[in-house]
Amino acid sequence: MASEGTEVGQVAPDFTLENQDGEEVSLSDYRGKQNVVLVFYVGAFSSICDGEFRSLTANAGRYDASDAAVIGVSTDTKWTLKQYKEANDFPATFLADFWPHGAVAQQYGVFFDPLGVATRGTFIIDKNGVIQGKTVNEPLDPRDEADNFAALQQCSG
Repeated sequence: MASEGTEVGQVAPDFTLENQDGEEVSLSDYRGKQNVVLVFYVGAFSSICDGEFRSLTANAGRYDASDAAVIGVSTDTKWTLKQYKEANDFPATFLADFWPHGAVAQQYGVFFDPLGVATRGTFIIDKNGVIQGKTVNEPLDPRDEADNFAALQQCSG
């Protein structure tokens, strides 16, 4: 179920979460500066998530060329996210939607109640804060990264 402000063409809801280093990061920090690939995922160190972030890392040059910051959001703690980032040398920024538990995932309509985690939701947000692409998959259904690049083409300008 989608929440208000989480559909293509709408302004993405702002939020502030701690990153893997305990620093506060807001979605609005990127407004006017970079496009954002906002990647909600089930959890660090899980096999499907690992595969998705390995692919995001392998395509880092394409994201850079699209002037896009890749931001991963899960209900993990910041300490888990720090270990996840360091263990895998992922360039993405990771944000902890730990407490209040899953509040941002709920705000974006991608909280999966049966497991208490975010499901696989990706929002492509342009520099003006407008959602240009959205993909939401079930927890065991990996995303197709081609959708990200198609939506990023809408972010030019």
